[in-house]
Amino acid sequence: MADSAAVARTRDVIDTTPAFVQADADRLNARFAGVDAGTMLAELFAEGSLGRVGVVSSFGTESAVLLHLVATADPTVPVIFVDTLKMFPETLDYRETLTDRFGLVNSSVVAPDAAVLAAKDENGLRWSWDPDGCCEIRKVEPLARAKSGLDAWISGRKAFQSVTRENLPRFEIEEGRLKINPLGNWAKDDLEAYFDLHDLPRHPLEAQGYLSVGCAPCTSVVKPGEDPRAGRWRGWDKTECGIHTPTAPDNGGEGELPPGYEPVF
Repeated sequence: MADSAAVARTRDVIDTTPAFVQADADRLNARFAGVDAGTMLAELFAEGSLGRVGVVSSFGTESAVLLHLVATADPTVPVIFVDTLKMFPETLDYRETLTDRFGLVNSSVVAPDAAVLAAKDENGLRWSWDPDGCCEIRKVEPLARAKSGLDAWISGRKAFQSVTRENLPRFEIEEGRLKINPLGNWAKDDLEAYFDLHDLPRHPLEAQGYLSVGCAPCTSVVKPGEDPRAGRWRGWDKTECGIHTPTAPDNGGEGELPPGYEPVF
């Protein structure tokens, strides 16, 4: 009887062990060093080693590249879009365009909690006096809900986009999840070449000088010579919305891509 009770108690224990740890990220960075992004994604999806994985996409000016790579490897991988309810209409249209063009069959939208908006941004103007707080309730919290069921997620970040994204590894750990940056070491010219090679649709606002597109109230045209993300939160001491934070420990360079590595596609 005592043995049966022990077994029952064991079954009641909930496993809260993180799906991935830093050693996993280091191992994957070493394994895929020098391997092109498309091949890397295809291998990872085929072997099922990522567990529950999803792609987070802003459907911004560069999003088509990552989404095309993912769709080519496996169009059934979930694609998550956070609609902050402050998006440009052109971005919403672009999402439909890419979803249909690439055959993404598992694309979903997550939105801010209506009760939270009513309590913390009743007039919809929080962006004008507290952009960090606005991002928190309109983007960070909704995405946290969407990621709660994932073991790993794929980001479209690139190191060249801003100084806050330098030395971006392909694989990192964030709150026990594996975070994958397939385009981390790609330069702007690499993206342009991929767009041309595969004749990918462009974001409708890019031709107007919007090199990085976020929410409409906090996005402006980028001037010649400026950082590609200079048009985001112009006038504020802010460079990120909050969904990307540098959480990986300083490990002396382990897990980073080797110097001189060039993207291949």
